[in-house]
Amino acid sequence: MNSDFCVAVHAFVYLNHHGGKTCSSKELATNICTNPARVRKILAMFKNCEFITTIESGPGGGYQFSGDPDKITLSDIASIMKIDFVEPGWRSGDTDMDCLIASGMGNLMDGIFSDLNKDCYSKLSDISVSDIEHRIFGTTKKAGGKS
Repeated sequence: MNSDFCVAVHAFVYLNHHGGKTCSSKELATNICTNPARVRKILAMFKNCEFITTIESGPGGGYQFSGDPDKITLSDIASIMKIDFVEPGWRSGDTDMDCLIASGMGNLMDGIFSDLNKDCYSKLSDISVSDIEHRIFGTTKKAGGKS
């Protein structure tokens, strides 16, 4: 799994928890335990979506959560980032070989990895930003909004 996904989810939950407050990349990086440049690079992927608002540089610059934490899922975040959760580091066989195993294994495994990624996205579509926050704080959702 790409650790950038973890950084993005962490940032979203932190920003949501600080409801409406502008948080700098330095503040986010300190909480995530990474560096501000990495935070800026990752959150730049979300510049054209409605999940976060970017306040350009300056003393009040930073990020604000602007989406609905009950509706933004981890699948939404992964989709914007174009994350593949299961990726082979190497592909076996060769399609030009006479052996059916050697010539067919690569495509077969690609299909399996594709199915696994679809399963990951399906599972992540059931987990919202607010679900993560509730899990962290051990709270439950109240009807109609935050706990």
